[in-house]
Amino acid sequence: MRIGLLTEGGYPYATGEAGLWCDRLVRGLPQHGFELYALSRSAEQEERGSVPLPGNVTRVRTAPLWAPADDGRGHSRWERHRFADCFGDLVRGICAGAADPFAAGLYGLAELAYEHGGLYAALRSETAVRMVEAGCRAPGAGRALRAARVPDLLEFVDALERALRPLSLDWYGELGATDVCHAAGGGIAALPGLLAKRFFGVPLLVTEYGVRLRAHYLEHSPDERPAVRALLAAFHRRLAAEIYARADLLTPGNAHARRWQERCGAARERVRTVYPGMEADRFATVGEDPDRGDPDTLVWVGRIEPAKDLVALLHAFAEVRRALPQTRLRIFATSAAPDYLADCRSLAAQLFPDEAADAITMGENPVTFEGIGGPDAPSPADAYGTGRVVVLSSVIEGFPLTLAEAMFCGRATVSTDVGAVCEVIGGTGLVVPPRNPKALADACLSLLRDPERARRLGAAARARALELFTVEQNVAAFRDIYLLLLAQGPARPEAGVPFAQPPEARVPGHWTTPTWAAAPETAPGEPAPPADSAPREPVPTAGPATVGTVPVGPVPAGPVPVPVTEAAA
Repeated sequence: MRIGLLTEGGYPYATGEAGLWCDRLVRGLPQHGFELYALSRSAEQEERGSVPLPGNVTRVRTAPLWAPADDGRGHSRWERHRFADCFGDLVRGICAGAADPFAAGLYGLAELAYEHGGLYAALRSETAVRMVEAGCRAPGAGRALRAARVPDLLEFVDALERALRPLSLDWYGELGATDVCHAAGGGIAALPGLLAKRFFGVPLLVTEYGVRLRAHYLEHSPDERPAVRALLAAFHRRLAAEIYARADLLTPGNAHARRWQERCGAARERVRTVYPGMEADRFATVGEDPDRGDPDTLVWVGRIEPAKDLVALLHAFAEVRRALPQTRLRIFATSAAPDYLADCRSLAAQLFPDEAADAITMGENPVTFEGIGGPDAPSPADAYGTGRVVVLSSVIEGFPLTLAEAMFCGRATVSTDVGAVCEVIGGTGLVVPPRNPKALADACLSLLRDPERARRLGAAARARALELFTVEQNVAAFRDIYLLLLAQGPARPEAGVPFAQPPEARVPGHWTTPTWAAAPETAPGEPAPPADSAPREPVPTAGPATVGTVPVGPVPAGPVPVPVTEAAA
């Protein structure tokens, strides 16, 4: 089966969690051929190069969303009129929140780009700016849109052109011949798959472990203009609704993401939750040793940023120290926002002055900020293994990967009730309301004072993680989904008959050609060569250091005809 894997800013150029998931999926299904279609976000990302790819990756195509682009040609008057009609529909769908005009404009622009070349210049033209301005002033537009000024319109048109750049790519002749398009994310990453489904009938599968629309709502810079933010939010909202309505199957990574998709228009019967797969072996050493680590130490692991609410954690730990003075808090940072890290260090210094056991001993703060990779924690598993209780204090969370890692390590957990935390924990840890240091402190104290309870919860958490969050269950789920989509999809003559070439057609090993198959054809009246004679042209075979693959054709019905010589007669 040919799978077109669509990514944005990830695999094969990034090594983050999204890239690791794609790599595990591709390597876990070696019987399928994968074609990678990647939208890159920066020049630095491409300069670092791609990760090593397995042999079943047959093609890699990359399109930059960061570089300036120009189609290098003008458009005829008829093409300009057609562009104005399609772009006008798109803008009306964005500004008025209407699904039908948005879809008509999007697919109309895609057809125009396919037939007459790229749309880079047209999407940045004065005509486009004026049409966006008219849409913002039209009845039904929101208050933020009506306040848009010329700088806002120019900035939005620039961002819209980059978002619609997949319409002008030359991928679709290849992408339309695949058996399934699998978008490793929503939003712009799924746009090529949406067009392949529209124009070539290729089944579309969209996987979202973090809802792209939700991420767009949360990601914003302080200097971003309100009108631009409102316009981009309206565009992404309409694009997400179109993707959810047209995709053959949606596979969110948790029920929290599933609720977002259903609220945005996804049909419940076309949504199937597939938990992300993680490598359990990385945490086996710590998970199989429940007595490892200091029983009086709380552990926090993750990126230090405001969404993780370390301020509330530090205040909660102050309550814990009043009740249990021997307790320590070890904060392991995978990465950090520098300003927020400085604020947390300052708060820790104020709440917990350096302590010393006597008059001649150097003082030590009970809160430490450390990085993974040091002598005490060379790996994430070692970081979790430094204590018996792991804390998550976030106020915003999607799928809590660090919580799942702590469960693989057999650690008891105390978490805030955000995102998919309750779904991941499933009763194997303690959950408290967010932004409540007192509740967080009470939950930590209950586990620190009862080590046996913490041990039981840790064992239950590890069993749950091994059942639900492994790479094996994730790969098995997508293997079944690919077969389901291919079986339920419409017949496409241009794609050939499904499974016309069986798996036996590519069997690794050393093969020799049978005598009857290698015998040359003879002209009428010419005697056939002896059955044990060598063929006229030698058939090359794989050497001792190579692996050959020989195509196997259909086997004829009945007995195989064997050439008969005069001696045999």
